[in-house]
Amino acid sequence: MRRDPGGATSGRMRNHLRTFTLLAALTAIFVGVGYLIGGAAGMAIAFALAAAMNLFSYWNADKIVLRMHGAHEVDPATTNPTLRNYVSDVFDLADRAGMPRPKVYVIETDQPNAFATGRDPEHAAVAATVGLLHMLDRREVRGVMAHELAHVKNRDTLTMTVTATVAGAIASLANFVLFFGGGDRERPGGIIGTLAIAILAPMAAALVQMAISRGREYEADRGGAEISGDPEALAAALQKIEAYAHRTVNLAAERNPASAQMFIINPLAGRGADNLFSTHPATQNRVAALMQLVGKAAPPRAARGTAVPVTDERRGPWS
Repeated sequence: MRRDPGGATSGRMRNHLRTFTLLAALTAIFVGVGYLIGGAAGMAIAFALAAAMNLFSYWNADKIVLRMHGAHEVDPATTNPTLRNYVSDVFDLADRAGMPRPKVYVIETDQPNAFATGRDPEHAAVAATVGLLHMLDRREVRGVMAHELAHVKNRDTLTMTVTATVAGAIASLANFVLFFGGGDRERPGGIIGTLAIAILAPMAAALVQMAISRGREYEADRGGAEISGDPEALAAALQKIEAYAHRTVNLAAERNPASAQMFIINPLAGRGADNLFSTHPATQNRVAALMQLVGKAAPPRAARGTAVPVTDERRGPWS
């Protein structure tokens, strides 16, 4: 695959601009809710809280999400061969991408999924679920982790984590308005304003999340394919994860739905679609884009010629 340094630089600039715009929108929604709760004083308090949350999320992005999902760190010294190979492959991919090696985590859930977090490549972490490590073969795991490293390299992880934090706060604040502020007719907006913000604020926050994740997933798929040199492995992994993810409930994700946009496949119950109300692009569209990189219309059953040997898809090296 040919590199395009100029295009990559332009993409990063657009990425930073989009990040600023989206976070500003989330902050504006939060401040608007504060105004409807307490007028000018409520707006000032909400602005201060939004600034504090953004600052806290910047310095603690990885800790927030990893603790939220009960992740635990693994290292190359582990005696478990499954985890040792997983860590080794993440480090190898990071070296190939010219990136600092991230911390590597495992999440104890049967749902196959993965995400990356951290404020920058020097303070990044990647996490895969036990379900993913047992379901995919080694090539496919490498494809997934290359995708997550692309998020880190593109500096998506900070934006996604801060967005999850602020969007969750907006939903909580809107619920507070709905249950505790409905009878105050003197507050700006009155009852109608209260109901409107209680309904629309979470929707607006969700739409901003969707705008972040939908475009960035395509970019991370492309970047991950470049890092691993194996678009077909990622395409096959996405299809398998999509097929199994919604059969298994991810309790941590259900309790914290604002974090759903961080995962490689939507971890929430229900079916994703490539429309306005999807946190992720449709998997078939992502697979089609990946296969265009190698000039194929559909992924083969078993790709060959990669650095990691293909193993039996029914078991793989993780079983």
